[in-house]
Amino acid sequence: MTIVLVDDLRDFTDGRPATVARTSAEGVALLTALGSARIDELWLDHDLGGDDTIWPVVEILERAAFEGTRLDLGAVHVHSANPPGAAKVVQALTRWGYPARISTGSPALGYQGPDTP
Repeated sequence: MTIVLVDDLRDFTDGRPATVARTSAEGVALLTALGSARIDELWLDHDLGGDDTIWPVVEILERAAFEGTRLDLGAVHVHSANPPGAAKVVQALTRWGYPARISTGSPALGYQGPDTP
């Protein structure tokens, strides 16, 4: 099972194996490297720190769909502390036929770090 998480701060609380990108540039590079491989779960955070957002990743997905080579995604979970941003991402991706939904508040994700138990 292939799970990709693009998020600057969060990780999976249950320790599920995932490939993690912390910036949009890393997310773009990861999706480009995976090419046509199936991604069972793609988790996207809208705000990625500073001025960085998920939009460059969304543009890769939109371009692939426009060119008729939509990525093979089982589910797209959009989570963010920015509800309007998350809603716009879901709207953009569902327009292109991706199975996207808002997953903000999912217990599957949490902030991890040296002070997190």
